[in-house]
Amino acid sequence: MLPTLIVLFVLLLVAIVVVFYGVAIYNGLIGVRQQVDLAWSNIDVLLKQRHDELPKLIDVIRSHTGYERDLLEKLTTLRARTGSGGADAGRLAAEDALSKGIGRLLATAEAYPELKASASYLELQKRISALEEQISHRREFYNSAVNLNNVKMEQFPDMLLVGVAGMGRRALFQASEEDKADVDVAALLAR
Repeated sequence: MLPTLIVLFVLLLVAIVVVFYGVAIYNGLIGVRQQVDLAWSNIDVLLKQRHDELPKLIDVIRSHTGYERDLLEKLTTLRARTGSGGADAGRLAAEDALSKGIGRLLATAEAYPELKASASYLELQKRISALEEQISHRREFYNSAVNLNNVKMEQFPDMLLVGVAGMGRRALFQASEEDKADVDVAALLAR
């Protein structure tokens, strides 16, 4: 009888350890998932601010006739496409294209001295540039959180509980091939 009780006690102890280990893994996975959501929400706050500032910048630029109408229309279209919602690949691509368009818009404005002299343009340019920098920093945090999420999904024994924790692979913010290309500094200086 005593050996049976010892075996049952050892089995019960092992079962308790396994359950607690499983709970610890599950809670860790939930923490990782929440970290990704938090990182995206932090980006979303800045994207909302940028979306609020961008129409003001476009209005100031439109007030100076002869400006790049095609670029303004493209930015307006991209802004509408980004909208709101989760961090799906389509939205990530649209936000990336919008960031590039804003960069081109600000760079092209250098050719318009009367626009550059406008106090409202200069203020909006500073605010949007600061937002773009903050978005860039938060993208790094988002990518770190997504990387941890995606690694946890493939690690054993975590991979056994990813479905129960409601985890899924997340897309990273990635630079396009255009962004990775060498910059022609001579062409930039010639403008």
